[in-house]
Amino acid sequence: MLLLAHGSRDPRHAATVEALADAVRALAPHLPVTTAYLDHCAPRIAQVAPRLTGAIAVPLLLNRAFHAKHDIPAALRAAGSPIPVADVLGPSPLLLAALDRRLAETGLDVADPAVRARTGVVLAAAGSSDPAANATTRAVAAEWRRTRGWAAVTTAYASATTPTVPDALAELRAVPTVRTTAVAPYLLAPGLLPDRIATAATAAATDHLAPVLGAAPELARLLLTRHAEAAATTDATAARTA
Repeated sequence: MLLLAHGSRDPRHAATVEALADAVRALAPHLPVTTAYLDHCAPRIAQVAPRLTGAIAVPLLLNRAFHAKHDIPAALRAAGSPIPVADVLGPSPLLLAALDRRLAETGLDVADPAVRARTGVVLAAAGSSDPAANATTRAVAAEWRRTRGWAAVTTAYASATTPTVPDALAELRAVPTVRTTAVAPYLLAPGLLPDRIATAATAAATDHLAPVLGAAPELARLLLTRHAEAAATTDATAARTA
């Protein structure tokens, strides 16, 4: 597995990516796992991809936005690498389970249906200039509400589009059944945008603020799932062309 992350100047980003890689290794000791980054961190994709054979790239991305559609394919082409690329991580029930886990860490009793029924949640994503990516995030929010019975789930974004976290919290507080609010970052690793979300959520006095998804066990399992799906597709394609 070639685990592809965006990269950040914030050292917490790479530390989280490496922790997630370690979690994958613990679940699948037989599978070599290598990390590479699009920007800011080392090693870059061009340094790693050309020396790998039989690998499958798994992007650490939640939506099919610009990085998935353009940056990663372009970086692999520039590296002269024919490595197949797995699908992005979202949407997936495993992501919802990881979001539940992170909210539970704030002290919110997510296992109690009565608590969920009076809690409004902001699913706070990075935001994209791609309307389809933002629509996918809204669909994730709707599915999270439907399957968990939250009083309400709305989206907010740290960049590129609206609503902002304070606006989303104000929307939730206008819902008659909402007694408690929570903000759940729909982001994989710490950095500028997660910090922006946390600052806004704290200033707007949310009752619960979850950490980023990070190296949650569900994320490690999801990476292995995407890897296996891509491997099956690659094998099927090879069989048809043989």
